[in-house]
Amino acid sequence: MNRKYDVIVLGAGPAGLTAGIYLSRARQKVLLVDSGTAGGQMVMSYTVANYPGVETTSGWNISQTMLRQAKSFGCNVLTQSPVLGIDLSDELKSVEVEDEGTFYADAVIVATGGVPRELGMQSEQQYKGIGISYCATCDGDFFTDKEIVAIGGGNSALEEAVGLTKFASKVTIVHEFDHFQAQPWIVEEARKNDKIHFLMAQDIVDFAGDEHLEKVIVASKTTGAKTEIPAAGCFIFIGYVPNTGMFKNILDTNEHGEILTDHHMHTNLSGVFAAGDLREKRYRQITTSVADGTIAALSAIDFLQQKKTTD
Repeated sequence: MNRKYDVIVLGAGPAGLTAGIYLSRARQKVLLVDSGTAGGQMVMSYTVANYPGVETTSGWNISQTMLRQAKSFGCNVLTQSPVLGIDLSDELKSVEVEDEGTFYADAVIVATGGVPRELGMQSEQQYKGIGISYCATCDGDFFTDKEIVAIGGGNSALEEAVGLTKFASKVTIVHEFDHFQAQPWIVEEARKNDKIHFLMAQDIVDFAGDEHLEKVIVASKTTGAKTEIPAAGCFIFIGYVPNTGMFKNILDTNEHGEILTDHHMHTNLSGVFAAGDLREKRYRQITTSVADGTIAALSAIDFLQQKKTTD
């Protein structure tokens, strides 16, 4: 494998894959590196019905199509390949990849996305993988004809709860507030589904069961009264945490750890761009990540052309 590239893209979610497609189609030498599976958080979406030009499909299907496109244009892809170290300070950037060694590039696009936010409870850790999940696409069919709980009140929580009704006999949505943050039409869709029930203004107190999860215990925010909800599974959709720890004190971030960029996806370092859900922005959708990846790729191409002119 080559050691020197025009651009190294870190992260193979929708932003990174899009950047890989645009860069490699523009005949740039590109290396796309991801510590997990291509697609990122996108693969966790069981149903995607608002991706322009594509009828209802899954996040997995979109990610695999994007991956095939990138490879067809000559993009080199490394998945299941954790990054051990980076040096973005020099004109020639370096990225050390586990079991693969160090690669170099004139530009880097950071698109490492985020991971699901956890509640931070001890019992949550106890039942991970034996009842508690953060991915409806991955684990929904394990709970066919069973009662489950979905925690959260944003777009993802309600959309995934609706998707889970394809498997579960009953889905109870538990939310900490007495109103939802999701878009009104998403709330309406959930309320119209006979399999979905709602428990509002509730705190998650505990998870319980013997060999696997059997119930979720909640408490009313107004009265403190506790309720035990029978549940073979619990899906937690309460947001994400940006994967930016590696870039701390290297790239400028806000108080939430999200990378700061301008409208062209430039970071505070020359030749370094950021795209996708790790970037400070209001809206996080597959389409907004694709847009970020497009802009970052075009900005990187422009940067490389200017660099050739001045060299």
